[in-house]
Amino acid sequence: MPSPAPPVLLIANRGEIAIRIARAASELGWRTVGLVSEDDQQAQHACHVDALQVLPGKGVSAYLHIAHVVAAAQAEGCTHVHPGYGLLSENADFARACAAAGLTFVGPAPEVLDWLGDKAQARALAQRCGVPVTEGLDHGVSLAEVHAFFAKLGQGGAIMIKALAGGGGRGMRVVEAEQDIPAAFERCQSEALAAFGRSDVYAEQLVRRARHIEVQVLGDGTGAVVHAWERDCTVQRNHQKLVEIAPAPNLDPGLRQRLLDDAVTLAQAVKLRGLCTFEFLVDLDRAGRHCFMEANPRLQVEHTVTEAVTGLDLVQLQLRLSQGATLADLALSQATIAPPHGTAIQARVNVERMGPDGRALPSGGTVRAHEPPSGPGVRVDGHGHVGLQPHSGFDTLLAKVIVHHPSGLGPALNRARRALAEFRLEGVDHNIAFLQALLAHPDVAAYQLSTRWLQGQVASLLAASSHQPRPRASAATHSLAPALARPHAGLGELGEGCIAVSATVPGSLVSLLVHPGDTVRAGQRVAVIEAMKMEFEIVATQGGRVDAVLAEVGHVVDEGQPLIALDPAGDDGQAHATQDQTLDPDHIRPDLAEVIERHAVTRDDRRPEAVAKRHAKGHRTARENVDDFLDGGSFLEYGALALASQRLRLKEPELIARSPADGLVAGLGTVNAAQFGEQAARCMVLAYDYTVFAGTQGVINHKKTDRMLHLALQRQLPLVLWAEGGGGRPNDEYPGVSLLDNMTFLGMARLSGLVPLVAIVNGRCFAGNASLAGCCDVIIATQDSSLGMAGPAMIEGGGLGKFTPEEVGPVSMQAPNGVIDIVVDDEAQAVQVARQYLSYFQGTTTGWQCADQRLLRHVVPEKRTRVYDMRAAIDTLFDTGSVLELRRDFAPGMVTTLARLEGRPVGVIANDPRHLGGAIDANGADKAARFMQLCDAFDLPLVSLCDTPGFMVGPDAEQTATVRHFSRMFLTAASLSVPYFTVVLRKGYGLGAQAMTAGSLLAPDFTIAWPTSEFGPMGIEGAVHLGFGKQLASIEDTAQRQQMFDHLVATAYQRGKGLNMASHLELDDVIDPSETRRCLVRGLAAMPPIPHRPGRKRPFVDAW
Repeated sequence: MPSPAPPVLLIANRGEIAIRIARAASELGWRTVGLVSEDDQQAQHACHVDALQVLPGKGVSAYLHIAHVVAAAQAEGCTHVHPGYGLLSENADFARACAAAGLTFVGPAPEVLDWLGDKAQARALAQRCGVPVTEGLDHGVSLAEVHAFFAKLGQGGAIMIKALAGGGGRGMRVVEAEQDIPAAFERCQSEALAAFGRSDVYAEQLVRRARHIEVQVLGDGTGAVVHAWERDCTVQRNHQKLVEIAPAPNLDPGLRQRLLDDAVTLAQAVKLRGLCTFEFLVDLDRAGRHCFMEANPRLQVEHTVTEAVTGLDLVQLQLRLSQGATLADLALSQATIAPPHGTAIQARVNVERMGPDGRALPSGGTVRAHEPPSGPGVRVDGHGHVGLQPHSGFDTLLAKVIVHHPSGLGPALNRARRALAEFRLEGVDHNIAFLQALLAHPDVAAYQLSTRWLQGQVASLLAASSHQPRPRASAATHSLAPALARPHAGLGELGEGCIAVSATVPGSLVSLLVHPGDTVRAGQRVAVIEAMKMEFEIVATQGGRVDAVLAEVGHVVDEGQPLIALDPAGDDGQAHATQDQTLDPDHIRPDLAEVIERHAVTRDDRRPEAVAKRHAKGHRTARENVDDFLDGGSFLEYGALALASQRLRLKEPELIARSPADGLVAGLGTVNAAQFGEQAARCMVLAYDYTVFAGTQGVINHKKTDRMLHLALQRQLPLVLWAEGGGGRPNDEYPGVSLLDNMTFLGMARLSGLVPLVAIVNGRCFAGNASLAGCCDVIIATQDSSLGMAGPAMIEGGGLGKFTPEEVGPVSMQAPNGVIDIVVDDEAQAVQVARQYLSYFQGTTTGWQCADQRLLRHVVPEKRTRVYDMRAAIDTLFDTGSVLELRRDFAPGMVTTLARLEGRPVGVIANDPRHLGGAIDANGADKAARFMQLCDAFDLPLVSLCDTPGFMVGPDAEQTATVRHFSRMFLTAASLSVPYFTVVLRKGYGLGAQAMTAGSLLAPDFTIAWPTSEFGPMGIEGAVHLGFGKQLASIEDTAQRQQMFDHLVATAYQRGKGLNMASHLELDDVIDPSETRRCLVRGLAAMPPIPHRPGRKRPFVDAW
């Protein structure tokens, strides 16, 4: 039987990495095919493959054209495609195109590239896995979002704007001043588009002093994952790595293990197949703290140092894994990958000139001598050769010098410096001497470095470069004459009296921003040149009128080459004004128009059918509720452009139409700012949109929720949640299995006791949506709500019967059982009640009114056995219109309400004598205990209005576990720190009275009573029966027995009257009921001010 044909590998890259891949594949017996662009046909990698295809086009863009690359692979009968690094290596569309063409992509699955190749999605994955990240915006952002994020960080804040795709420091800028944001944003977008074919960027908070540590991970797609230890990439210039070391020097073992564990966790979460590097920042100002930065699901430039210290051939392992081999097939397990042996260092040799500010410019010229070093422990991966003329449109990396020494960092540094000293490279400018000086610096030997260390050392290292040993001291060590000394080919000559605006760097002319006849001002941008995949702006040094254009867009220009002829005589002093007059502030550019349109389609006025359906049911839309709830004009939306994770099933236009904001309207705003000021009025809103997949929680929806909950935790923002929705969304695409690793429910629970949490329920609210509502302090529900931990479909699927939504947790069930706190007629009323509820935690109001307090004298009937309306007493005692009762339908014997006294918010607990005579049952105790927790958590003083014969007794009561439930009132009261005032209106008996007085009559800040008050260790009648039972039983005549009983009760009543209690100092005073309000106001005024507290007081507010 003939042996199967060997695999055929297309190497979709160039330069040294293409050569590295070709060698690895050839050793496995694979046939290799290379690619070159039309202007790259003399590249060295073309000599190291079995076949070569020329791509249409020039420069980097040719290598980024997916259709052309796939066509080249098909033309040569390729079976596999290796993308190398950079270019298309992290492009999920390229991976899908390969699969569609029957080609095996050497790398992770496309959906994994979607997650890991997109840095924002990778950050979200890390958060779901519990891996720490810096604060940031986890999506492709607009300029306005970056401004808002920067402002939110406050004084001293700084950010990084970064490309969502790719790496290598391209499309990345540090911004430390807000005015620099627009320019940095624009440059990052254009650099990202040029380097990676995608312009999206995101922003994250800058960690000012950090080490850059990355972990190499391998996986086989089954969930099996191993790490190959870590590398240190801290030595960077403008976020571009220059020197990499394995293992990371001076790394705390515990921190190392956490980094390794986090990397493995992330790789397992996506079932990684192939190689991936997980990159972390280690904060040097916060010992032991690290945060995930990004994932690179591809081969890395610095893979070489890992190979040196582990003995693994990572490229060959990539190829074997792409054939379907498992880690077990490759005899790879964590146990078989030994700890790093010795130390390896990689130094990147670039063809460049470096300015005193550290900015590197590509070097022109021709390589006249190229002799790389060799010897024990020295490896060079490169693509240089004599006669090479470096192309300024490509990366300047010429070679990587890798050394390994078994004895650690010091000997390895010595070997690296020696190898660099032996590297003979002539005819072009390069950074070898700079690398020598860098590796000789004592900070490197001690490894006391941060990623910004090199910024402060450039000048001294450049000075030291001239003293570094070179292969021979001759003129041959110098580069060719500068390019600006050569004659330049142009489109024309300078006119008489004109001056040239010239190229400041060699590279490809990307755009000319002016035309002949235009007036320009000094400092105005006139052209953009791309060099090393970075864009450089060319500005006019003085004003004038453009006489001629001397260069052509798309052509390579040399440094110093004239681009524009400028006639200074054309500057009549109006250049600045002319420029300003040409700007139309109302002009909408296409990119802005696209953003405006994408936002517009999320609004209700663009969704008339969905809105009409809501209104037909008598319901409002999510946006209508949010707009009504927040103060006008205060809403700042987050994640409006989010789309459902259904990109494999639905085309983007359909996704945009069907899943605006992925069904969750989220953002920040203010509530009641006119009353309490902006700071106290801060609020976060999350509103599930029932018109989008029935308000369900999808993958991106969860991601947005997690982002918002994290922000609420950091900034201590009260949260209002519209929870209508059906729970988890089963048809979303997710690279994992269960989505149980999301952080949503943990994030919501972490807010409990820290900030007020309000849930508004309307219509159907089941499963995950209901769980979030259940974490809130209060649930406000409309009359037609259904609220439950599972909807009809899940109940039926569990074999538990078939029900309509209205039968699962209706208000008639959930209000009396205590789940719902406040029942309202509709969403409009729910919004108003929510605003009122939040107001109690925002501050004191003015302009209050109250009823005639003399009416309190008549609240309690003269007949001690006649019931009365406790709520009438509350309404009279507190500010008019300020009373908001919670859980009215649950445990009716206990009243819990928020109210105000002269504008100051308080919590009120009271016994209702109309239910069980005011006796405290198990539910009543739970209701009071939870309400006390709520008030204490947010520093609301408590007022207790006591009228209780004690706790509920009897066998039926014990069936409800009264022993435990009743004791919650004592336990909770003992933990309170807020002011507590008790007013006894009538009965104050036994343990019930003690529970209403925080455990003892002397525990409150004061305990006062009305003239109708009566006290005792138990109810008077019960005490008489218990104490005089035998004496009464001995009286045979019924009338005489009753007369004796009444006499004993009257005697006990006189003894237990409030006046008698006060004379024994068992309470503080007996007062005229009309004085109650004044006493409470003065009591509150006597309390010290509540100090500012940066965190929470209580661990949480009990859900029950």
